[in-house]
Amino acid sequence: MTIVGGGLGGLTAALALRQRGLRVTVLEQAAELGEVGAGIQTAPNASRVLLGLGLRAALEEIHTEPLDQVRRRWQDGSVIGLTPLGDFCKREYNAPYWHYHRADLHKVLLDACLDEARPGPVVRVRTGCRVVAVDRSNPARPAALTAAGERYEADVLVGADGIRSGVRDALGLPDTLLFSGEMAYRALIPGDKIAADPATRWLVDRFQSTIWYGPDRHLVHYMIRGGEWLNVVAIVPCSPEVERRWTVPATVDELADAFPGWDDRVALMLSKAEGDVSAWAMYHRRRDPVWVDGHVALLGDACHAMLPYQAQGASQAMEDAAVLAEELGAVPREGVRAALTRYVARRAKHAGMVQDAAWRNMSLYHLPDGPEQRARDERLKRFDGESDVSYEWLWSGTPLNDPDEESFSYQFHN
Repeated sequence: MTIVGGGLGGLTAALALRQRGLRVTVLEQAAELGEVGAGIQTAPNASRVLLGLGLRAALEEIHTEPLDQVRRRWQDGSVIGLTPLGDFCKREYNAPYWHYHRADLHKVLLDACLDEARPGPVVRVRTGCRVVAVDRSNPARPAALTAAGERYEADVLVGADGIRSGVRDALGLPDTLLFSGEMAYRALIPGDKIAADPATRWLVDRFQSTIWYGPDRHLVHYMIRGGEWLNVVAIVPCSPEVERRWTVPATVDELADAFPGWDDRVALMLSKAEGDVSAWAMYHRRRDPVWVDGHVALLGDACHAMLPYQAQGASQAMEDAAVLAEELGAVPREGVRAALTRYVARRAKHAGMVQDAAWRNMSLYHLPDGPEQRARDERLKRFDGESDVSYEWLWSGTPLNDPDEESFSYQFHN
C-alpha cells in the first residue's frame, strides 16, 4: 500500500491498515511531518475510530473535553441553545467528544505508525516526496512518481493529499472544487490572558464549544491543551486577495475588527490573540461518488472536502480510513478492486450527506436578523442537528463490520 499524504486522514489510514497486517508506505511532500492550524474537534464518530486503533491512553494525555456546545446571539451573547457533550456523549455514543491541538493529535498518530511494539508491519514514512504523476501502465500495481524521480509501486495507491489533491488530478477526475465566498480567520489566544480578565474569565470556568451566530458571519471557539489556549475560528466574507491566494497572514487588529457591532466581549477576546493569525479561503468540493479508479482510491478532502460548518472534515476522513482498512484487510490481492468498490459504497453517500449539511449550515449560520433567524433560533433551542442530519446519525458514524470495534465500550477513568 502507498498512501500519498501524511496528514490526519493519511496517518489514520496507515495505522488502521498496519493493524490489519498490511505493509504501508506514506509519502509526504513536506520536508518534515506536522500539522498546520491549531485546534480540531473529534466527535464520537471519529473518537470511536481512534479508540479502536488502541490510542486511548495517548489521547487521554492530550485531549480537552468540552462539557457543552453553546450557541449565542451576536449582539448580546445571549444563549440560544445548549447541547450536552462530556459524559453525555460517552454514555450515548460509546465514545467522547474531545478537542485537541492538531499537532498533538498528529504526533500521536505518527508515533503509533512508527512504534515497533505495535501490531503489524511498521509504517514507512518518507518526507520530501512530492508526487507529480501516477503510472498505471500495470493496472494492478499503480506507481506514485515523485519530483525527485523516485517510483513507489504497490497493490493500492491512496490519495490522501488534501483538497488540491495531486493524485486526484493524475486520475483526470472532474474538477469539483467550489468557492464558498467566505474565509476563516484562525488564531490562538493564551488561556492565562483569558483567565486574567474578569470580562472573559467565564470562558475558562467551564470548558465549552461555543458558536456565535450573526448576519454574514459567525465565530467558533473552544479550549485546547487543558486550557492553555483558546482556539478561534472566525468566518467572514472573503476578500479578493484571500480568494486568490487561498491563505494569507493576518493581524490581531484585523481579526478583532472583523465583528463590528457584536457583543463587546467578542472584540475583547479576539484582541488577546498571540502568534500567527491567518486567513483561509473556504473552498469545498461538490458532492461526487467517484472516489476510485482501478487500484487507485481517494480519501478525505481529496474526494469530499467540506466546509467546516459541521466540524467534520477530519472526522469523516477518519471514518474513510476505518472502512478502507476493513475492506482491504479482508481480501487477497485479486480482491482489491471489489474491496475498493465496497469502500466507496459504504462511504460516499454518507460523507456526501455531511458535505451537503455543512453547505446548508453556511446559510443557516449567517441569516440576517428577522423571521427566518427567529425560526432558526427556536429550532436550536430544541436542538438535534442544524441541517437535515441529526447528531444521532452523524455521531453514530458509518457502521463498521468489525464486531470488536462496533461493541467497543468507552468506560471513563477518573
